[in-house]
Amino acid sequence: MSIKHCHNTADFRKLAKKRLPAPLFHYIDGGADDEVTLRRNTEAFDNCRLIPNALADLSNMDLSANVLGQDIEWPVFCSPTAMGRLFHHEGELAVARAAHEHKTIYSLSSLSTTDIEEVGQSTPGPKCFQLYMHKDRGLSFDFIDRCKEANYSAICLTVDTLVAGNREKDLYTGMTIPPKFTLKSLASFAAHPSWSLNYLLRRKFELANVRGKIEEGTGTLSSVIGYINNQFDRSITWKDAEEAVKRWGGPFAIKGVMSVEDARRSVDIGASAVMISNHGGRQLDGSTAPFDQLGPIVDAVGDQIEVILDGGVRRGTHVLKALSMGAKACMIGRGYLYALAAGGYPAVDRALTKLRNEIERDMILMGCASVKELNRSMLHFD
Repeated sequence: MSIKHCHNTADFRKLAKKRLPAPLFHYIDGGADDEVTLRRNTEAFDNCRLIPNALADLSNMDLSANVLGQDIEWPVFCSPTAMGRLFHHEGELAVARAAHEHKTIYSLSSLSTTDIEEVGQSTPGPKCFQLYMHKDRGLSFDFIDRCKEANYSAICLTVDTLVAGNREKDLYTGMTIPPKFTLKSLASFAAHPSWSLNYLLRRKFELANVRGKIEEGTGTLSSVIGYINNQFDRSITWKDAEEAVKRWGGPFAIKGVMSVEDARRSVDIGASAVMISNHGGRQLDGSTAPFDQLGPIVDAVGDQIEVILDGGVRRGTHVLKALSMGAKACMIGRGYLYALAAGGYPAVDRALTKLRNEIERDMILMGCASVKELNRSMLHFD
């Protein structure tokens, strides 16, 4: 199987599984506990049906949206994901380049393997930085100042990861940062020589944004779970989030909002967007899916703040359903991570192309020339 035979997220997932050592594939692929929420995130879209219209003039299609202060050509952008160079040596730079080429937003994780400045210089496209509040508050707020200097367009504060979810696949496979060649994992690394040679011979792995500040995960071995539990600040409150909003002074999203109450609090502290997300089913298993919460949150605050859906999006029809419910845009994480692992920039470019083509084709089949025409009358719920 090659990239040219990948036509959807499931295809890229299959190829990523072949290309990656088991600990790394399962890190991307897995969720928390029994993975009920992981599965529910996508299954939730199946609970409603699209109702198309007919005989509209569809000669000119408009998929554009304005999100986080940026005009993008289609209503999907890249969610922040950690440690990109573990999955392909091109890492974050490949995804940032693809997002720019596709005229949408790239989001960089605090735990990226390429730093704020290098990604900022890599393309002129709009960029959002995902802020994890570390126990070292000076380090955390320094991220914001660095993003200003590097001309980032937005910040999102992730609020659902004060402690790591119970990601048992990582425990079974012995996933560590940096990866450790142990008797348990050696066979899997040996079976993927291309990945292993790239890892050993190319630029040294590091958590680039905390270089020189935190040794764990770069200078010293750590599990992902251990890093989160040791470094992230559990004492963060809405007051701290408000301080971050003010310090940034531009488009600011709260990522990890799942309740109407938290959406309203996000409005109160001056955030410009909420990202409805349960961290891809990797945190609290048994929690509801983002799509399930989209309607109530849009009804409560949709006229005061941008509502963005993050979680479970695999198809163009998923995007159309979310937009019909009132989302301004959707985000994808695994949707491009599988592709990155499958083949670097060319694969990410193909994955975004395929998804965008799906959205446009589905819009035509819906009888809508613009995403702004989508509304709840076009949905039927089981």
